[in-house]
Amino acid sequence: MLPTEDAMAEARAEAGASQLRYGLGLVGIAIVCLALAAAPVPGLFQFAVFAAGGVFLALGVVWLAALLWQEQRARRMEQHLADLVESDPTCAVLCDRTHRVRATSAVASDCLGARRGASFPVIMQDVFAGAEDAMRRIELGAKASGAASEEIPYRSGKCSIRLRSLPGGWSLWRLVMLDQSDRDVPVIRVGPDDEILSMNARARALFGREAAELGELVADLPLTPGKVHPMQGEPERKLQVMRSDAEDGGAELVVNEVEAGDQVDPVGSFETLPVPLLRLAPDGTILSANGEARELLDLRANEVSNVARSMEGLGRPLADWLSEAAEGRGLNRSEFLRLTRPDREVFVQVTLNRTEDDGRPVLIAVLNDATELKTLEAQFVQSQKMQAIGQLAGGVAHDFNNLLTAISGHCDLLLLRHDQGDPDYSDLVQINQNANRAAALVGQLLAFSRKQTMRPEVLDLRDTLADLTHLLNRLVGEKVRLVLRHDPILPSIRADRRQLEQVMMNLVVNARDAMRDSGELMIETERRILREPLRRDRALVPPGTYVAVTVSDEGIGIPSDKLQKVFEPFFTTKRTGEGTGLGLSTVYGIVKQSGGFIFVDSVLGRGSVFTLLFPAHVGAREEEVAPEEPPAKAPVTAPSEGVVLLVEDEAPVRSFAARALRLRSYEVIEAETGEEALELLAREDTKVDVFVTDVVMPGMDGPTWVREAQKTRPEARVVFISGYAENVFSAGGDEVPNSVFLPKPFSLSELADTVAMHLTA
Repeated sequence: MLPTEDAMAEARAEAGASQLRYGLGLVGIAIVCLALAAAPVPGLFQFAVFAAGGVFLALGVVWLAALLWQEQRARRMEQHLADLVESDPTCAVLCDRTHRVRATSAVASDCLGARRGASFPVIMQDVFAGAEDAMRRIELGAKASGAASEEIPYRSGKCSIRLRSLPGGWSLWRLVMLDQSDRDVPVIRVGPDDEILSMNARARALFGREAAELGELVADLPLTPGKVHPMQGEPERKLQVMRSDAEDGGAELVVNEVEAGDQVDPVGSFETLPVPLLRLAPDGTILSANGEARELLDLRANEVSNVARSMEGLGRPLADWLSEAAEGRGLNRSEFLRLTRPDREVFVQVTLNRTEDDGRPVLIAVLNDATELKTLEAQFVQSQKMQAIGQLAGGVAHDFNNLLTAISGHCDLLLLRHDQGDPDYSDLVQINQNANRAAALVGQLLAFSRKQTMRPEVLDLRDTLADLTHLLNRLVGEKVRLVLRHDPILPSIRADRRQLEQVMMNLVVNARDAMRDSGELMIETERRILREPLRRDRALVPPGTYVAVTVSDEGIGIPSDKLQKVFEPFFTTKRTGEGTGLGLSTVYGIVKQSGGFIFVDSVLGRGSVFTLLFPAHVGAREEEVAPEEPPAKAPVTAPSEGVVLLVEDEAPVRSFAARALRLRSYEVIEAETGEEALELLAREDTKVDVFVTDVVMPGMDGPTWVREAQKTRPEARVVFISGYAENVFSAGGDEVPNSVFLPKPFSLSELADTVAMHLTA
């Protein structure tokens, strides 16, 4: 986790100030004691006070001396580290615990523009694409072993970023540019005036010596792309040189010795074209590949391979496709294939053309990197799939909530007629408890589909997590140690407390299961300010102030190929029967419904880090009021009076609700549809005090018929009941006056008490 603020530095300074105040306090107590000892008091008391003053004075002096020595020792250590780094011949940067640069080598200053006091993550983001993710993974690895490294692409090569953790939270970063000296082809690096800067081992072996200038090795300069040049001193040996210009005016030369009888590409042809090209035999053997194709397929020069080893995903054998093309069928028709590269996922668009070489058919394959196109396609397909599953989950949850309302409702009616001594009582309690468990599962479906009822309030995450600590400790058990760390300067957020607690519990349970033996589970909060949009995975986080929550574990980690699938519904890495696959998809739905973002980083064998970003709440402090408490429930045994018009298209739900209200002495008028309800209200002798209506019904829905009825009965109260979320039907429409919402499934008491409270409100 990379801090973006100086909160840690402020905390450290505060700790130092606290120690200083403690030492000065001891000296102050000593002075008071010595002053009392000088007062005219009895001798024994005077001696005791004088002795205590001496002890406190000694403690205070020793404390301040130790503090001063510790500070000087830290400064000497810092200066020593800075001197070592500044004299380092490599690209080295020394950072403190807040990732501020404390010292740099000359190479780091020139290459990275690193300066003392600058933010090292910001420097890296400006130089390397994806640096923030790489640094996060490296820090996660260094947390366990003290050192870690990772290679990331940089210009035409790679850069190795290495981290070593130092005492006091400091860190030493080294960047090593990996050149191509270990390649299996002769490589020569030359400067702007063709002076030779370096030769790899293969080049020295080819020429039998090292040289200072290119003219000592090649006879007829200047070099011409694709042309054959004689070797200096041995004109019978022919060379073909491929040149790649560098930014500093120099170049990288790849040298190929041409044997007698070898065919050489003419100027500007196969090798030098800026398009990946392959020459293939009908059986898929790669006869030749130009530089662009070798780089794309990760092939070595002169490597003999088959295209089937580098590509997959056609849906049928590649040999059949190539054989048809060699016969002249299916040419100029593009196919999308996936490369089998181990380092990254690459898709290519391949078009085949047929030619002949000495009367034998040869295929020319034109490759085009289609990774970005396939990524956009995958994002679109994923969004369509998630939307379809979300609609399905919402619809299933709605119907299932109706069934659960009928089951738990009639169970409540049976419990009213059975006491604890009845032999059927325990069975009824089991039915009721399992109905509640089913309702919780439906709640997960609604959370995933983002159709769960939200009750947002202004929250301080430090207080929320503190209230949840006891439950989280019980969840992790005795083998896992739970650690909470909070940013002292943490803004508030606006979210649903109950759902946020569900998010934390799901993440903690997943982390616990990943640490089968033991380990440390850390939950951290911090303020994070984004001054530029953050593009990560498939999300774009706009600039602003956020509250970040990270949940880190030391578990087995998540494989890279499964990392982006963990939030999909019903996907789980656990064994059959150990998980439903809804935990993280529920977390994803709740976070998104709250306006936040969630990301995951993981290293196999070292653990995972889930990062949640919630927008900081912007508003006056007086708006941060406690959540609106529901009114006190009416006594469950108190009789009520009034006429209720109950409108529900599901017969079992309507039957239960009518019986529940009649048991509380309400007069109940039943209707199956909104149209039937309006017909009943059209009669002048129909007196109604409160409408209890389902929201989604055939024909007129609940809000529609209620608005029509309130034109003639504006004083009527309304209780909406639904298996969907409240905001699903209220979004985009005018709010119905004198109305409350009761989500399904509800119990007998909840229905009766809601009606009673709404009538008396």
